Amino acid sequence: MAEEAPATVFSQKHHLTTGGRSVEFVSLDAPGEMPVRQPSGLAEFDRALGGGIVPGSAILMGGDPGIGKSTLLLQTAANVARSGGEVVYVSGEEATGQVRMRASRLGLADAPIKLASETSVRDVLTTLGTMQAPKLLVIDSIQTMYSDSIEGAPGTVSQVRGCAFELIRYAKENGVALVLVGHVTKDGNIAGPRVLEHMVDVVMSFEGERSHQYRILRALKNRFGAVDEIGVFAMAQEGLEEVTNPSMLFLSGRDHPLAGSSVFPALEGTRPVLVEIQALIVKLQSGATPRRSVVGWDNSRLAMLLAVLESRCGLNFSSAEVYLNIAGGYRLSDPAADGAVAAALVSALADKALPAQSVWFGEISLAGEIRPVAHAGLRLREANKLGFSKGFGPADVKSGSSKLEYRGMGQLANLVDQVMASA
Repeated sequence: MAEEAPATVFSQKHHLTTGGRSVEFVSLDAPGEMPVRQPSGLAEFDRALGGGIVPGSAILMGGDPGIGKSTLLLQTAANVARSGGEVVYVSGEEATGQVRMRASRLGLADAPIKLASETSVRDVLTTLGTMQAPKLLVIDSIQTMYSDSIEGAPGTVSQVRGCAFELIRYAKENGVALVLVGHVTKDGNIAGPRVLEHMVDVVMSFEGERSHQYRILRALKNRFGAVDEIGVFAMAQEGLEEVTNPSMLFLSGRDHPLAGSSVFPALEGTRPVLVEIQALIVKLQSGATPRRSVVGWDNSRLAMLLAVLESRCGLNFSSAEVYLNIAGGYRLSDPAADGAVAAALVSALADKALPAQSVWFGEISLAGEIRPVAHAGLRLREANKLGFSKGFGPADVKSGSSKLEYRGMGQLANLVDQVMASA
């Protein structure tokens, strides 16, 4: 029998098996009411959230500076306020005059939003305690908030964690939907402690390039819905406009087939999005090291695909520079894009345009096989709806539409033969 350690003053003070209150346990099938989602007034925002804003939820939204986070949240707050919900918007980065100027420019000045410019969490929570709990509370941004009970400047790890904890606790206790705006680092990650992402219910990323008008709202974490849904917006003079058909946004300007250009039916959650993949092959005369430049796709994935094309199909890319671009600044992570990228590369190498109104997809293995992908029928139905008449992808796939001609391919060599035979 093991000998027990002698009791000390420290062990008696920090012994946690006594002195607390009893915790009440419930069963999984205990009756309870499901939360009723609050529509934000923006269908694309609701889609990314999984159907709307959940009362009592904490949402963390990150994005590059100037991408439109404050504009999106101001439009959302105005819609909720106009529908009769109480909305509090606290800006720690801008004065109230600046926010009012933006609201006037966006045509939202008449929205009954309670606006304040404040950085003290104690003052914010004290004020909220004297009024009826709002339906929506926006904090822009969490890195500017500070608590006088915590040492350190605003933005430090302890301040961000402590302020977020107090605000989330208020939201949970009062059924308030809380939205925290978060700064991002140069790598695109949300600044501050990683525990902040664990504390909230939803983590959203607002993505896009300043040189392009489109913006994508993507859920990275969602306790109330799927994490693979996206909302698509276009930046206009009057603010962010919803894009109900994003495929047309990424396929603009495709009047004539060009060599090195293919169309890929991507899938974001339940939404198919057709994007254009562009490839350029520049053959070198000298012995210089060829470049491999990729925009919107994984660089290592391109290197692997080039190796498979050379090893399994006998094509030579080693003496040429390879440039790959996803049109519109779109970022692809779907492995089904292998087939479209391979088609674009072979088309550029052979200087032959792919068949008109065709889409390409399929995951390619190191053995040169074209493997099946998820939701192939959904991808082809979207392509057919947008006027595409041909589809090329893995074998044993049903097109789901009699109007679309589908050709299945088992090996990458079959894809190369198909591209080379194109007129």
